[in-house]
Amino acid sequence: MPAGLVISAPASGVGKTTLTLALARAWRNRGLNVQCFKSGPDYIDPAFHAAATGRASVNVDSWAMDRAAIAHLVSRGIDADVVLAEGSMGLFDGVAARGVSGTGATADIAQMLGWPVLLVIDPSGQAQTAAAIAAGLRDYRAGVRLAGVVLNRVASPRHEDLVRRALLDAGIAVFGALPRHAEINLPKRHLGLVQAEEQAEIGKLIDEAARFVAEHVDLDAVLRSAAAWSPQPAANGLNVTPPGQRIALARDAAFSFVYPHMLEAWRAAGAEISTFSPLADEAPDTSADVCWLPGGYPELHAGKIAGNARFRSGLRAFAKTRPLHGECGGYMVLGAGLTDADGVRHEMTGLLGLETSFAKRRMHLGYRLAELAAPMPGHRAGSRLRGHEFHYSTIVAQPDTPLAVVHDATGAVIAETGSRRGYVTGTFFHLIAEDR
Repeated sequence: MPAGLVISAPASGVGKTTLTLALARAWRNRGLNVQCFKSGPDYIDPAFHAAATGRASVNVDSWAMDRAAIAHLVSRGIDADVVLAEGSMGLFDGVAARGVSGTGATADIAQMLGWPVLLVIDPSGQAQTAAAIAAGLRDYRAGVRLAGVVLNRVASPRHEDLVRRALLDAGIAVFGALPRHAEINLPKRHLGLVQAEEQAEIGKLIDEAARFVAEHVDLDAVLRSAAAWSPQPAANGLNVTPPGQRIALARDAAFSFVYPHMLEAWRAAGAEISTFSPLADEAPDTSADVCWLPGGYPELHAGKIAGNARFRSGLRAFAKTRPLHGECGGYMVLGAGLTDADGVRHEMTGLLGLETSFAKRRMHLGYRLAELAAPMPGHRAGSRLRGHEFHYSTIVAQPDTPLAVVHDATGAVIAETGSRRGYVTGTFFHLIAEDR
């Protein structure tokens, strides 16, 4: 029977991902099968989870997904010994307005699955106050259980002793304390961690994290704190329609942000996916009936994309007769031009009139609910799509017919409507699920 545990924290940046990877690899090194999930819309962490466990990880999201979809996704852990759900931001951080089954907070997933929470606490600049924070999180919401705490980045043995004593006085278990260790810090970029596939040494980095955590954390006590869990095999509850039977998917360092559960759902529905690399100047498979450009980091490769004539001409030829959709970075590449952080404009494919610029960075972040005014691949006009937007580009021009009316999580209408022209559509949000 699998044991389930949620890894969370009071805030972002305290070491949730590093601890999740380290625990997963340490238990795997002991011969246990470990399944990871990511709570929330982060599309980078699941690839790190897969590197640590050897098993695919997916996102579970209470704002965008209903309980049936979440049950379907977590049922993949039925054959695991340990199941870890890594949270996002702080334990109770979500949006103000409830979505499909919650606000997107990690606490929603912990309560829904009945898994206790392992808190990562960084007590830098404090001592006993760390215990007050942990106690507040423990008592904040009925139905969310605290397993205990791992301290991260403790300054000294004396510092650790002060914090430990305060936590124990509050009745909170301390499973271990990690001194500062720069060698296991994961590199970051403006959208979060640098992707796992970009790091040649990722295996060694995770191994070092596992060794370090095993040295300072009682792995057996952590495992005993996890909840016995009896998942039932679930029917496909994702309600995802593939955009076509044969899908040409852009896939390389510039086009890599696509939710794993979406690709799995497409394949489960019988679709075939062929990949191509725009950075290698490849064109989409001409036998495909739809082309999909996911997001990523096109701004880091804009000059190369602009100069890859075979990719550009192949994409234009494809769009004359078949549907083509781009998400976020893919949407920008379908546009007329992209200005990079240095103020240099690069000509894109021109299939849409969108002009974007990174010269004046502006963060766009949050859940999105789109009501389609026209069809896009896999979805009819009138469909309600839930997704997430995260980028730093500014819209200079968005002259084409809007694809959708797009709302943020509060219900406010936003300017990032997406575009359509002929067979071509694009959105700034990454699709997570369609409302039933």
